[in-house]
Amino acid sequence: MTGWQMLFYKEVMRFVRVAAQTITGPVLTAMLYLLVFGQALESHVKVYDSVSYTAFLVPGLAMMSLLQNAFANSSSSLIASKVMGNMVFLLLTPLSAWHWFVAYVGAAVVRGCVVGFGVLVVSLVYAVPPLAQPLWAVVFALLGATLMGALGVVAGLWSEKFDHLAAFQNFAVMPMTFLSGVFYSIHTLPPFWQTVSHFNPFFYMIDGFRHGFFGVSDVSPWLSLGVVGAATLAVSAWAMVLLRIGYKIRN
Repeated sequence: MTGWQMLFYKEVMRFVRVAAQTITGPVLTAMLYLLVFGQALESHVKVYDSVSYTAFLVPGLAMMSLLQNAFANSSSSLIASKVMGNMVFLLLTPLSAWHWFVAYVGAAVVRGCVVGFGVLVVSLVYAVPPLAQPLWAVVFALLGATLMGALGVVAGLWSEKFDHLAAFQNFAVMPMTFLSGVFYSIHTLPPFWQTVSHFNPFFYMIDGFRHGFFGVSDVSPWLSLGVVGAATLAVSAWAMVLLRIGYKIRN
């Protein structure tokens, strides 16, 4: 294998070797959300015609898990290497910033998609959502995982200790994913909060992914694709610049 392929392999094996924590745990968490919210609100909430509330939850939970785990993979790997002091071994290699980006973000995409697919498979016990337009679902899954993997690189480079990374995740990533329409349609919100939701890029990732299952969504899938695509390019460029200058890893 070439250098970047070896780094990619190392990053993939890093989460595979602790699959009970990195894959099984997030899937179980999503299933608990589905069990609690689905059972409690099934007969009280109706979002789309001919779609049960439990089925409505499944794509949102799968995408939420995908996004959170893609972010966690790249960010935790970088901060762990910085804290433990083994980042120097990577700096001694002739790998370029592009190689770093492809390896870290690529592994994040793999983990995110594995977790998201695991949530979809296990959720079949509760509901079987239709797959009206699978290409939309695949496109938004890959774009969302890439965006969050790149954001994880930015957060991992910026953080100097685990507390910094936890603050980034708790005050930025977690609220934006929970307020992105995973558990509800934004049309059920008051006008002010509907407007606020349209400034949340996570909403477009969830809504576009859900469109792939039901063929309906809160906004046009093309609008969601434009927003998510632009955000992915912007965050990826940001991560590349930080990697190229060695931000907080070259003293």
